[in-house]
Amino acid sequence: MAGENRTPEGEIPEEELERRLRALDDKLDRNREIRAEAQKSRPDNSGFGNALRLSTEFVSAVLVGAAIGWGIDKVSGYPPWGMIFFLLLGFVAGVINVMRAAGTMADPHRKGFEPKAAPKKAAPLDDEDEDE
Repeated sequence: MAGENRTPEGEIPEEELERRLRALDDKLDRNREIRAEAQKSRPDNSGFGNALRLSTEFVSAVLVGAAIGWGIDKVSGYPPWGMIFFLLLGFVAGVINVMRAAGTMADPHRKGFEPKAAPKKAAPLDDEDEDE
């Protein structure tokens, strides 16, 4: 099977390679056409889905902050301060999550993320005393 179209030296003839390449191109073209048709028939709800996800992330961060603040207020006995602090903290966390999910803020934990390089340090001066 694998060796039936080989020359005595064990190489595959050019004509056979060209035939295989044309067959592969035909298969790829058919697959592209099928995918394009499938893509046309599917509705585009990505905008609505993104809006729902972003609003859910924001609201959940605020609610979690409020719940933590309420719990700390109940335990500590200083009612307004835990709720105020953690509600604001939840709001900030929600804004950061929405910005990160929307792509307006880089995720420092993403693979390939490199922070701005620090300025290069000058080379140390040679002391003439060390050479002696």
